[in-house]
Amino acid sequence: MALVLFFVMDPLGNLPIFSSVLERVAPERRRFVLARELLIALGFLLLFLYAGGYVLAVLHLQQEAIRVGGGIVLLVIALRMIFPPLRGMQGEELEGEPLVFPLAVPMFAGPSALATILFLVESGPGQRTAGLIAIVCAWAASAIILSSSSLILRITGRRGILAIERLMGMLLVMLAVQMVLEGTKAFLAS
Repeated sequence: MALVLFFVMDPLGNLPIFSSVLERVAPERRRFVLARELLIALGFLLLFLYAGGYVLAVLHLQQEAIRVGGGIVLLVIALRMIFPPLRGMQGEELEGEPLVFPLAVPMFAGPSALATILFLVESGPGQRTAGLIAIVCAWAASAIILSSSSLILRITGRRGILAIERLMGMLLVMLAVQMVLEGTKAFLAS
């Protein structure tokens, strides 16, 4: 569970983006801003862990729909990791320090991570505790990687990061296909 979330959060793929956004922040404030953004992202993930089920109940969604939908979302994410768009994250540049957007949400706690949390928690009874542990583990591992971004980028270089991201994308494709197959099988059996 934590491994899937780690792949979806994609800290290695987000390293260049986090670095470029934080370049505009004063050097003495970078660690503070990164820590703040990571804590905000963790808050969003935990909020969705505990309130996401209510959203599903209001929308009357079946577990099979969540499983297939989550698999499709993961597949799209995986394909974008393997075949990245020609342009990176583009948009209006904000002045000053980032706050919530774009680092905490959507780069870290984006729709894919939230959908994955919903799928994992709704996949069986008593999964909330396992979901909490998975979120904290994936978040901590990602936070360590993002906090070490300058060192990692120096060691691996841009090509190394791209190779690792594509490998993670291939693994995510397999997980996504498995989720779709399981959801379809469960739906047909019901």
